[in-house]
Parts: sequence; C-alpha cells; structure tokens
Amino acid sequence: MDFQALSVTLRLAVVTTALLLALALPLAWWLARGRSRWRAVVELVTTLPLVLPPTVLGFYLLWLLGPATLPGRVLARWIGHALTFTFTGLVIGSVVYSLPFAIQPLRAGFAGVPADWLETAATLGAGPAQRFWRILLPSAKLSIAGAAALVFAHTVGEFGVVLMLGGNIAGATRTLSLVVYDQVQDFQYAAANRTALLLIALSLLGLFAIYLLRIRGRHD
Repeated sequence: MDFQALSVTLRLAVVTTALLLALALPLAWWLARGRSRWRAVVELVTTLPLVLPPTVLGFYLLWLLGPATLPGRVLARWIGHALTFTFTGLVIGSVVYSLPFAIQPLRAGFAGVPADWLETAATLGAGPAQRFWRILLPSAKLSIAGAAALVFAHTVGEFGVVLMLGGNIAGATRTLSLVVYDQVQDFQYAAANRTALLLIALSLLGLFAIYLLRIRGRHD
C-alpha cells in the first residue's frame, strides 16, 4: 500500500470538501433564492464540470494556471512558484471539478425551506444574514452533510483532473487513483486490486453516509 498516496488523497478530499462548502453555501443560497438575470449563466457555469470530460477540464486548468497565461504568471509571482504540478493547484482543480456535487444538493436543500418561514423572519426584523444563519442553514443541515459526503467521495476517486493538473509526483500530487493506474501499467494486478478495493471502501463510506442522511431526513 502506498501510504503517501493515501495521505495525499485524504488530505485533498478534506481540504476540497471544506473549501467547497465555504464557497458553495452562499452560492447555492443565491441560486435557490436570488433574483438576477445572471442566475441562469451562473447555473450553467457551475453545472458544466458535471458533463465536461475531466481531461478537458484538467487541460484548460493546466493552461490557465501555467506560465503561458497572465493569470498563471500573476499567481506564480504572488505565491512564489507556479501552481501547476503542486498540491495547491490540485486543490484548485478539485474544487472546480467537484463544484456541481456541492451546489446541486445544497441548492435543493435551500429551495425546500418554506418561503413563509423566511417571510415571517423578515417581518420580525431578521436581515438576510440572520435568515441565512438561523433559518436556512439549520433547515438544510441534512443537505449540507450530504453535499460534504458526496464531494469527499467524488474527490477521492478523481483521476483525469489530477493527472492533467498535478502530474504524478510521489508525496505531493500522487493520489490512489494514479497509483492504481501505475500498478496496472506495470502489470501489478494484485497490488492494483488492493488499492482499488481501498478506493471502493472509501467511496462506499461516502455513499453510506448519504444513505443514512436520507433515512434520517425521512424520519425528521
């Protein structure tokens, strides 16, 4: 077992999940409750990674964050090094790739909160921030937990974006999905089977968490 790759995989999944929840919560609220002519455009952009081939997304992120573009050069000067083939770049790619898996369940959870609850709170003097923290978040807590479990499981199994943007650097950007690929290329099928079983176990844990949340939601 490649424990370095396991550590990178789990660290990537945890960091990506935390960042995506912080980003997706206000964005999903705005998509569910906001009124703007730009909402359809934002919805299209945030859904695109769901249908876009991972290698295509990884290629354009590699180009955008690399030294060939102005944003890539500016970020490299600001940080001190290029973001491509680094763990930080890998996190950026994972956040973009898994964004729909956070937005969709959160938006559904926020949309399911009765409008009269929010109207009553507004009548009592609660501002948008108070309604968000005291009504929307508690009411959509199962959707939030489900989004976190879905993003974590999805990030664990990433391959195309990880390979294109992060490369295959041991201890830095090499994840378990890349380990399986390398082991198959080297005809190490027994080792590949063990690594694949671990990935299956991690994915099943995420799905099991989502299943439990749905059962709990039916009983609440």
